[in-house]
Amino acid sequence: MMQARFSRWGFAVLASLPFAAVAADPKPWQLNMGRGVTTSSQHAYDAHMLALIICVVIGVIVFGAMAYAMFKFRHSRGAVPDSGFTHSTRLEIVWTVVPIILLVIMAVPATAKLIAMYDTRESEMTVKVTGIQWMWKYEYLGEDVELTSRLDRESDRIRQSGERPDAATSPHYLLDVDNALVLPTDTKIRFVITADDVIHAWWVPALGWKQDAIPGIINEAWTEILEPGVYRGQCAELCGKDHGFMPIVVRAVPRAEFDTWLAARKAEGEPPADPSQVPEGGDGTAPRSVDPDMIEDVQQGDEPAAPQAPEAAAPADASSAG
Repeated sequence: MMQARFSRWGFAVLASLPFAAVAADPKPWQLNMGRGVTTSSQHAYDAHMLALIICVVIGVIVFGAMAYAMFKFRHSRGAVPDSGFTHSTRLEIVWTVVPIILLVIMAVPATAKLIAMYDTRESEMTVKVTGIQWMWKYEYLGEDVELTSRLDRESDRIRQSGERPDAATSPHYLLDVDNALVLPTDTKIRFVITADDVIHAWWVPALGWKQDAIPGIINEAWTEILEPGVYRGQCAELCGKDHGFMPIVVRAVPRAEFDTWLAARKAEGEPPADPSQVPEGGDGTAPRSVDPDMIEDVQQGDEPAAPQAPEAAAPADASSAG
């Protein structure tokens, strides 16, 4: 009775494994590794497929030989064990040399791809990524453009209000941000990644790599996005109570569109020449479209207690500004 119960449980667990795999993948019914949209992700996919094909071929041969031997030499057909067989030098050489050859076939291209994936030289631009509880700061080095990226206000409102998110009205609940990282396509981009407080990890699956953000340490990575689109990720290192509310959004656009966006950001960041044009309550150091408190927090290294609540994030009205 007990054995039958365990058998049923075992069958149920095995039957549910494919559905668990589907739930963990970025696309429905995707059972294989994703290709991604970058040169690095393509390198990883190619190495994965080579190893997978070799393993499948080995598995078919081994299990096929086992099935043939069990059927051909089964006891019911009168087969008896060969007690006189000790070893075969020829077979021992074969099953030693063949695995070595297969490992070399996998290792040589994998090593070349791995070296290329870590080679940040000849990049056309550099983006500094800084992890801060619980947001990301992006700096386009050499361009005097920086932005902070936090959980979007609608997701923050829903999670704090206790509402049940709806896929129709909030399709990207906890996956959207107020400021996406905008990058050009077909451009080699170098990333320097660090953190201001605790260890974070910057991870966008479609880019094909993940890099730790560690205080006091600069880690490097690079990407070359081949397809325009919006690609989402998460902080992949447990970094405190609001770790789950630290999404990443990358918006990849053609180079011409990126140059236009970058020029507009630079224009926003320039202080007005006429002091009378300074926005009310400001000193010309922060553009009208950027929250000055957010910039001050980042510059001073302050750690916000939680993603900014909608009530706290709302701009003050004229009566309170004075």
